[in-house]
Amino acid sequence: MRTSSGHLARSALLAVTIISLLGAPAHADGEAKLLAPTGTLRVGIYPGSPTSMVTDAAGTSHGLAYDLGGKLAKRLGVPIDYVRFQRVADIVTAIHDGQVDFTVTNATPARANEVSFSQPVLAIELGFLVPANSPIGKVEDIDKPGVKIGVTKGSTSERTLPAKFKNATIVAAESVKVAIAMFGRGEIDLYATNKPTLFEFSDQMPGAKILDGNWGAEHMAIAIPKGREEALPLLNRFVTDEQSSGALDTIQQQAGLRGATKATRQ
Repeated sequence: MRTSSGHLARSALLAVTIISLLGAPAHADGEAKLLAPTGTLRVGIYPGSPTSMVTDAAGTSHGLAYDLGGKLAKRLGVPIDYVRFQRVADIVTAIHDGQVDFTVTNATPARANEVSFSQPVLAIELGFLVPANSPIGKVEDIDKPGVKIGVTKGSTSERTLPAKFKNATIVAAESVKVAIAMFGRGEIDLYATNKPTLFEFSDQMPGAKILDGNWGAEHMAIAIPKGREEALPLLNRFVTDEQSSGALDTIQQQAGLRGATKATRQ
């Protein structure tokens, strides 16, 4: 009887051990399958903005979407695939279509119809950039006939600014890189987008100036495909951890992200 009881006890202990060993990985594995169903976290990025991806002088990539995507992939224990696009609107479409798993972008009501968002990561001021020797010195100088405001096609700026400026003309550029060339050809007089992108922009344009003040704010959050809302508690914990640990501050510094403020819940 002692042998039988001992055998049962050892079997029970072994079963408990196996369950406990399998339990945590199974939970983590379930989150990985939900957020990265292909086995790889596909992160949507577009070059030229610190909120997405920029490359430093040493050729190293940084950025809010780029680095947070890398950290989440590590947390999930899956490889990462950075998928490049020309502009953020294309990334949102790709997430909606299930071709991309993750990005960080402005959580607008319109985009919330297409994708699901985490809690805000950080807030970013929206502003205007003018080239050297521009006659436009303040926001009040903008809304005049003949003034051409450049925006990125499919952006928040393109949707929002026509209601704010009735006399100026809104001109859509295919990308930030294209917009730089448009300044040189006189096709736009100023450019409107978030300030981190404008600062990055101004570094490539000697004498360029970002006008004082702002015309709103973007509330940057993680975007994932609809139908994966079960993963939002994990993503919200991830965001809180990155904020409280100081990791988010480091990401902003490495990406040269200027013009950001602390996130507030919407």
